[in-house]
Amino acid sequence: MQVVPHVTVCEGCDAVFRAPKLRSREIAHCPRCGTELTRHAGQQRDRLLPLTLASLILFAIANLFPIVEIELQGRSSQTTLAGAVVVLAGEGMSPVALLVLATTLLFPLAQLCILLYLQVAPTVWQADREADGDAATPPERPPGFAVLVKALQSLRPWGMVEVFLLGVLVAIVKLFGMATVVLGPALWAFVGLTVLLTTLLSFDPRSFWQMAFEREEGAKGGAA
Repeated sequence: MQVVPHVTVCEGCDAVFRAPKLRSREIAHCPRCGTELTRHAGQQRDRLLPLTLASLILFAIANLFPIVEIELQGRSSQTTLAGAVVVLAGEGMSPVALLVLATTLLFPLAQLCILLYLQVAPTVWQADREADGDAATPPERPPGFAVLVKALQSLRPWGMVEVFLLGVLVAIVKLFGMATVVLGPALWAFVGLTVLLTTLLSFDPRSFWQMAFEREEGAKGGAA
């Protein structure tokens, strides 16, 4: 597959355009169908790695600690996300359990891991090449770069942490009148994770291609 730099394809009508140079906060739309083509990343690139790391930390807290603790008639019970999935499967609702597992755990984790790899791997890959004496050759993209950028684009609609959080909040409101409900650290982690994921998913995965082209052009300019 040949990669053509500075060219973008409309996701709405498949029209091909030369990628425009945008100023801060500018957005380019397809003149044919109006679909967003690209937007200026601004300072979002610099914030992407810290936001990804913070999201991974919150993701770990959200899945390792209890979401809520319920006290009713002297009995206390608490649950985690994994525990809720197990309960759903045990109640004969395996399709629902699988859906919750995929949309609130597997897909968001995959997105975060891909984001981390796409940001860290190019630097590590180039450092290894320089250590092997290949610093003079143009930088190469790390293994799986193209596949992972496409996967990141495909996974975006499938992460539904915010839907799960909304469902949990509705259930908690209903339980307040029947039992004592203690909010667990995982619930607050889910709130923070929802905010961070919303910010991260506003970053266009196609910008990773632009960043790769810029590194390659910079290396060529330095070599010249």
